[in-house]
Amino acid sequence: MSTTSSSLVTTKWVAEHLNDLNLVLLDASWYMPGSERNPEQEWINCRIPGARFFDFDTKVKDPDAELPHMLPSPELFAQEVSKLGITNQNMIVVYDSHGLFSAPRVWWMFKAMGHKSVAVLDGGLPAWLEEQRPTETGEVIKPVTFHYEAKLLPEWVINADNLKLVLDDPDTVVLDARSAARFYGTQPEPRAGVRSGHMPNAKSLPFSQLIKDGHFLGLKQLESRFEAVSDSEQRLIFSCGSGVTACILALGAELTGRKLLTVYDGSWTEWGAALKYPVVR
Repeated sequence: MSTTSSSLVTTKWVAEHLNDLNLVLLDASWYMPGSERNPEQEWINCRIPGARFFDFDTKVKDPDAELPHMLPSPELFAQEVSKLGITNQNMIVVYDSHGLFSAPRVWWMFKAMGHKSVAVLDGGLPAWLEEQRPTETGEVIKPVTFHYEAKLLPEWVINADNLKLVLDDPDTVVLDARSAARFYGTQPEPRAGVRSGHMPNAKSLPFSQLIKDGHFLGLKQLESRFEAVSDSEQRLIFSCGSGVTACILALGAELTGRKLLTVYDGSWTEWGAALKYPVVR
């Protein structure tokens, strides 16, 4: 039975456990709007053997939210995860076709829903292909539906109104994963109607500063990145453009041993568009 205490696994680890019955691989590839790429079709064309496609953008999301790919209710999450043939006892490993981009979003979703064993593949599909490890192609047989139970752990997620209340809390720091140019408002936001700048007291930590060639930096380097913008005992709240790359920061912080980790799901798409939330430049 495959299991690991780390939230990050290597291609070697996955290769060694590929045939374990309790291992579930999820391709969580996602592309920015306008890319004209179809992640599900790309998964059909090339995937790690046995991998299932996890669509957090159009399926496993809150169908009533106006914002993109918002975390669904535990009931909907459980329903969709059950359709993927996943149980609460499975060891889940998530990867994406960038190397390290959207997979942490799904890691966070499972953590927020109380799943015990979930990790991200460092380097993702590009690292797997570079090492010439096996892949498969073609349509996939629909997995047998199992019963999955989800229970939201509220400490993992925060909404805008509650975030506004803690912006001045010295025990809390908001870390923004967008580029420094977007954070400081020198580069316009890609979404129409969204203001430029950042939240009062937020700090800039672009997700790209945690990654090199699709892999996380070494542990000491990760620790130094977080030590530069926060104290080890502070609660960290992560924000980005639409709640995807914020989860890279959450995973990176978890790898360094940080405990109080929360993702602002609406992120700048919500905050920057709503005039009732303060913005500074």
